[in-house]
Amino acid sequence: MPETTLLAVSGIRREFGGVVVVDDVTFTVSGGEAVAVVGPNGSGKTTLLRCVVGADRADAGHVSFAGRRMSETDPWVRASVAAALDDLEFFPDLSVAEHLSLLAYAHGTPDVDAVDAVIVDLGLDGVRDQLPPTLSSGQRRRLALASCFVRPRRLLVLDEPEQRLDTDGRRWLVDKLLAEKAAGTAVLFASHDDEIVSRVADVRVDLER
Repeated sequence: MPETTLLAVSGIRREFGGVVVVDDVTFTVSGGEAVAVVGPNGSGKTTLLRCVVGADRADAGHVSFAGRRMSETDPWVRASVAAALDDLEFFPDLSVAEHLSLLAYAHGTPDVDAVDAVIVDLGLDGVRDQLPPTLSSGQRRRLALASCFVRPRRLLVLDEPEQRLDTDGRRWLVDKLLAEKAAGTAVLFASHDDEIVSRVADVRVDLER
């Protein structure tokens, strides 16, 4: 059964140049629960997730995490929330393996075997010694996902994590997200993949244009 509410999103509204992109969105996510944000391209899924994690400022509404205001600059929030959105930055002078090992170490989990397992699971073993700027867009996407899974997290936020994953990769993703739920992690993700949504999500938030 899901634990108590970890993430509470209330009345989020975001507009650009007078055009409303996200309007009055409200939902909660509990530990051990997954909420999927769905909708067509341009419906505001990415904007909503960016507002949730504090990467973008909502024009109205508020977001709280474990009872406190969600702020990207709050060290406690940064230590508890792992997110892979559309603009994740990497250390340009560190290899894939070094980047992930540093993230794991910085968050208190310097487990080399765990880092290696994530690298293999996400098909990055062949580029483990390459620098992020030399990776393809698909490989950078996989590195963004790997960056979430090598560190502790109470809330996992993913923007279309199935992008550029093959059939085996999507199968792995479903298993991984189900394992996250079983471990008590709250999961919020946007997706276009109906099968992943149906197998993982407990609640759908539908955005329509």
